[in-house]
Amino acid sequence: MNAPVTSFDAVTVTDVPPVARFNLRIAPADLAVASKAFGLTLPTRIGQGAQKADRAAWCIGPDEWLLHASEADQQAIVAAFDKVRAKTPHSLVVISDRELTIGISGPAALVLLNTGCPLDLSRIPVGGAKRTIFDYAQVTLIRDGEDAFRLEVWRSYYPHVRGLLDIATRELAIGL
Repeated sequence: MNAPVTSFDAVTVTDVPPVARFNLRIAPADLAVASKAFGLTLPTRIGQGAQKADRAAWCIGPDEWLLHASEADQQAIVAAFDKVRAKTPHSLVVISDRELTIGISGPAALVLLNTGCPLDLSRIPVGGAKRTIFDYAQVTLIRDGEDAFRLEVWRSYYPHVRGLLDIATRELAIGL
């Protein structure tokens, strides 16, 4: 998707390049095995994130993690988890094509996101993530900085969410 960048001085909305994306379900007791297979110590608290080089992980449920890596590493990660499957039950699902990522940054990023998200987003720590909704679409919101977020949205909801963000950005730009 090559949607144009929507911005004004206080906020920019842009499409983010794709990554290899995985949903991992594993018992917390087996987290060390999963961390070794992924090459990054996975976070243990819901909402917490971790990053090392081009790999990142967020705990988004009591036994669920969202994993990101470079697209070139996708097959190697699947192979690493396949090697531990017999000893450590888990589910690793490649969801790279399911979701698209929208970047939102600038001093008005929180205001823009709150046009469609009911949470107090200021409570998400930098480096953290939260599964939530934007309007009626399920999304995962990742906070990269004080004024920088990534909104991961299912591909089928992307036109709706992107359209709402573009409209809200224009409304903010004219003071509504």
